[in-house]
Amino acid sequence: MSVVHSHALRSWNAPSGPLLVACGHSTQTPSAYATSHPQAVLALYTGGRAVIDQRTRLTVSTGDVMLIPAGEKHRMVSAERAEVWGLGFHPSAFALTEVGPLLEPFERVRQGASAVVPIPSGRQEHLARLLSELHEETRAPHRALGEQVTRSLFSLVLAEVARSSTWAPVASRPTLAGEALTYIERHCLEPISLREVAAAVGRSPAHVTTALKQATGRSVVEWIISGRMAEARRRLLSTDERVDIIAERVGYADPTHFIRLFRRTEGLTPAAWRKQHRAPSAH
Repeated sequence: MSVVHSHALRSWNAPSGPLLVACGHSTQTPSAYATSHPQAVLALYTGGRAVIDQRTRLTVSTGDVMLIPAGEKHRMVSAERAEVWGLGFHPSAFALTEVGPLLEPFERVRQGASAVVPIPSGRQEHLARLLSELHEETRAPHRALGEQVTRSLFSLVLAEVARSSTWAPVASRPTLAGEALTYIERHCLEPISLREVAAAVGRSPAHVTTALKQATGRSVVEWIISGRMAEARRRLLSTDERVDIIAERVGYADPTHFIRLFRRTEGLTPAAWRKQHRAPSAH
């Protein structure tokens, strides 16, 4: 897997290669506009402070973790020498794995819990070290056991945050967009469509389409494709499965259709993408 450095959470965009992204220390800059991204983001503040709009106005200081579920709009209001270790990932690739239960803090935020998790002072250095190790692992060339090591470090990071979370009861329900995104994250590798998503949240397809587009700027179909392409990239990078097998595993019965969609999103065919990103010199 490869890694990028982001100068602001508002501009967080995963590179085409990795499913899981760790980024190093970076100074954040204020933004006039709220934005969202297809990755869930966990950000550990290692210096300074920041004020962020995410449903409500939040102040984040050294030792705090900020949680941003995929699709959640947020805006940097101000920052004072803020430095952060950030971690971005596609929940759809982990929701049904052993990592799934550790994603609960993100679900709680969707349900209305605070997005800020203070990390005990005695654990902050350990969490920063885990993120540093994850950063180095994602920068390393493709190698045996690479994904297992990465996933183990990822699990440890999530566990530190989950253990530090002291959630008060949440009275509110997730928004309609949040409910739809949760369903998509858990089922996008199945052959689902807008119709299944709408049925799952008990609303009409038109209603769900409007709500999700207004909340995130992306349609139901775009979210489904995003999750599937993330899992496809993971399999291309970490397995030797044939492209037609990968297509089936991420929800496409027609390999040609999968290849066309993959090329549209990544600029390369799956085979060419695999060759490029699994080269020994790739970072």
